Amino acid sequence: MEPDPISLWKSAPPFEGRLETIVVRGNSREAARRIDATRALAGVGLADDRLGQRGAAELSTRQVTLIQAEHLPVIAALARVESVDPVGLRRNLVISGVNLSALRNARVRVGEALLEIVGPCQPCSRMESAIGRGGYAAMRGHGGWTARVIEGGALQVGDAARVEPVQAPVQSAAAADEPTGRT
Repeated sequence: MEPDPISLWKSAPPFEGRLETIVVRGNSREAARRIDATRALAGVGLADDRLGQRGAAELSTRQVTLIQAEHLPVIAALARVESVDPVGLRRNLVISGVNLSALRNARVRVGEALLEIVGPCQPCSRMESAIGRGGYAAMRGHGGWTARVIEGGALQVGDAARVEPVQAPVQSAAAADEPTGRT
């Protein structure tokens, strides 16, 4: 039986991406801003973002949000605007060179931090004012991803973004000796 190609890809990623932009905001209604460096706090979020400033562990799956840099021109084209500023999209990390859409439940090391991609980050109605009329619709399917911070660490624009190999579950010796029912 041949191994699953997706498992092979996740276990030995052939390339790495790059952290292009870091975006943070002080609270949910405050304007976002671009910064050059921050720290990811395990189980919390980014130190300079609203969750990190709160400092308490966040059980949310939305500790950090990511968007793929390659999707920004697509969003602009669909919204019929010249370009899209990632700050207006309010996603924390803009990553290039890695297909984030293929990484649900995978772990990605960005700089020193280890993130676990959890699920899609749906656009909100604020995209109409950030991008213009049709901004919400343009972001559907391109809104990015939510992630949990598994291991904290420094993040700086220009840092590598690497898919971490999937760890095979540890099997007990007793389970390894049990018959599988296959012949």
